[in-house]
Amino acid sequence: MPNLVEWIGYIASLIVLISLVMSSVKKLRWINMVGSVIFAVYGVLIASYPVAVMNLGIVIVNVYYLVQLYGKKDLFKLIPIADDAYLNHFMDVYNKDISQFIDLSYDLSDETLTRFFVSRNTVPAGLFIGKKADKDMFEIIVDYSTPAYRDFKMAEFLFKNQKEVFLKQGYKTLLSKPGHEKHSAYLEKIGFKPITYQNQAYYSIEI
Repeated sequence: MPNLVEWIGYIASLIVLISLVMSSVKKLRWINMVGSVIFAVYGVLIASYPVAVMNLGIVIVNVYYLVQLYGKKDLFKLIPIADDAYLNHFMDVYNKDISQFIDLSYDLSDETLTRFFVSRNTVPAGLFIGKKADKDMFEIIVDYSTPAYRDFKMAEFLFKNQKEVFLKQGYKTLLSKPGHEKHSAYLEKIGFKPITYQNQAYYSIEI
């Protein structure tokens, strides 16, 4: 039966292992740092100072890169989708992941839809598609961030920094269907409120 010190080593190993499966770089750095701190403590407890020093070094490296990540100013841009070739490729790659959040029942190739890629530091980091719902209301069909960029910065860009894109077209309210549980939690976190629209459950936010 492992003693307490051995359990600390096992826990540290597990946390480091979990960090390596994170798709978000920030989550990877934070979780890996926690695991390295515990490993450093474990190294001291077993008097293995090379283990302790190495893991303290990893902690310092993680802190350095986290400071860089949080201090970095991202460049966002909305890129209208004029050609379905890349959209089809994007959907082939991310269709399964998107389906975990929303039901893809619309024909996304419909050119009457408002369709944008959201570029983040020149990388296509997200997809935003919607349509006019009623008068001054715009219904969001797809609001998706790729796993590596799922830190709510894109939502802030879309719904705070890009209000004029909607206001210029006469929209005052944004609507979104709840989607799956994760998507509903996301909508609530960025300020959408549950409403009933045309006898269906929706979320909405005033621009």
